[in-house]
Amino acid sequence: MPQEFSHRVVAIVTEQSNPFELGVTTELFGLRRPELDRPWYDFTLCSATPDVRMNLGMFTLSGVAGLEAADTADTLIVPARPDTDVPTDPAIIAAVRRAAERGARLVSFCTGALALAEAGVLDGRRATTHWQWAASLAARFPRVKWEPDVLFIDEGTVLTAAGSAASLDLGLHLIHRDHGAEVVNAVSRRLVFTGHRDGGQRQFIARPVPAVPETSLAPVLAWALERLDTPLTVADLATRAATSPATLHRKFRAELGTTPLAWLTTERVTLACRLIERGELRLDRVAESSGFGTAANLRLQLRRHTGLSPSAYRRRFGPAA
Repeated sequence: MPQEFSHRVVAIVTEQSNPFELGVTTELFGLRRPELDRPWYDFTLCSATPDVRMNLGMFTLSGVAGLEAADTADTLIVPARPDTDVPTDPAIIAAVRRAAERGARLVSFCTGALALAEAGVLDGRRATTHWQWAASLAARFPRVKWEPDVLFIDEGTVLTAAGSAASLDLGLHLIHRDHGAEVVNAVSRRLVFTGHRDGGQRQFIARPVPAVPETSLAPVLAWALERLDTPLTVADLATRAATSPATLHRKFRAELGTTPLAWLTTERVTLACRLIERGELRLDRVAESSGFGTAANLRLQLRRHTGLSPSAYRRRFGPAA
């Protein structure tokens, strides 16, 4: 029998929980990942009641573990629900506080930040939530340093995500923290979801190749990815795409939401991170292979995109880590 990953993720569901966040949680942490050839998370859903009526009565969830399962979590994910004017079940608040006291990692998706705020674990910390509820939660919990303009915030043992789709961003970030950039890239490709979206903060998740129609930018992207170690320019990309730089720029903006130069730099950072993760110790070799040319330029770009120096990135994600 394959060894299980020793990290246990427990997600709480409660009356009026949102199905989307529940789906994100089970998809990222509950499904088996045989293609990764490594143990995955020990995942459990739990509830304070035997049956849980989901948001708008879409369906009723039953057969999950009791709330006592929260006391065994290494990572505890709290429920997101639209009825933010209704206080969270006191039993759930107590479970969150117990988890905090024993040092478990606490995670909220969307309005799940309400439960964390009610438990007091966000006091003095930075946190985020869906923009629609940010002002009301800020008024109710003034001791929390709310930042509504970001996709998610990582405060170490307490992490909060903004709206529903940002649950995927934060979930992939957690997988990156636990398993590294190559694994999170594999998971994001399986989801057909980008491993990183700009959100006003540096979130160092490696970016997989965006999924675009074969009749559009895909050929030139694939061509460029095979030549990252060469001094490619936007003009080179435009020539390969048989278009003008201005037209190429418009296509990148329309299809990828970024510029050709920004995409090229991001892919080079991703390649540099992979080389470091695989054990390459010579910065000049990493810089050359990823197209940054010099170790100084590599340091600048890696710190700009990940917030880490090459040596710090190696300590965190290199083979020894």
